Amino acid sequence: MESKILLILDLDETLIHATATKLGDDFAFQLYHYYVYKRPGLEAFLAICAEKFELAVWSSASDDYVKQVVEQIFPPEIKPVFVWGRSRCTPLLLPQIDEFGYYNLDGVSHYEYAKLLKKVRRLGYDVNRVLIVDDTPEKVRNCYGNAIYPTPFLGDPTDKELLILGQYLHALHGAENVRNIEKRQWQHRFLPGSTSE
Repeated sequence: MESKILLILDLDETLIHATATKLGDDFAFQLYHYYVYKRPGLEAFLAICAEKFELAVWSSASDDYVKQVVEQIFPPEIKPVFVWGRSRCTPLLLPQIDEFGYYNLDGVSHYEYAKLLKKVRRLGYDVNRVLIVDDTPEKVRNCYGNAIYPTPFLGDPTDKELLILGQYLHALHGAENVRNIEKRQWQHRFLPGSTSE
C-alpha cells in the first residue's frame, strides 16, 4: 500500500489565534502573554486528518512557541512526524505590491519567513504527495501546487472552516499527485448547496 500523503499544518490564524488582547473568557490556554483560542472543530479535524494523512506542523513562529502550542492542541495519540518553527523557514525579501496588484519596485520591501518544500524533500518525501495548509500565501509562495489557503482565523467562535477543510482533504487523501489538483476556490466545493465531486 502506498504511504499516506504528508499534510503540513500551519498554526497561527490556521489552527489557532493567539492574541495579547483577550477576546473573551473562552480562550483555550495562555502562553507567554498570549491568550490562545482554538479554531472551532480543531479536535475533530486533527482526528480525521490523522486517520488519512501523515501530519506535520510548520509555523513561522519561534521554535519554542510552536513546540508548546503543539503540545497543548494535539492529543497524545497524534504525533506529528515533525514540528518546525522559524528556524526551518527561509527569510525571503518580498517586494511591496501596490493597490492594483503590481510590484512597486520603489516601495519598501519586507521579509517573509518562507516554507520551502525542498527541506521536506530532504527527509525523503515526494513533493507530489505533500499538502501544506497555510493562511498566508506569501509564506508558501514556492509551494503553489501543494498549498491550500484557509481563511485566516481571528477568534470567531462561529467559524466553520475546519469542518469544510476536513471534507475537502478527505476528497484528496488518495490522490497520486496533489500538485495536479486545482485548489483555488476549494471552500466552495463543500459549502451547503454546492455540488461536490
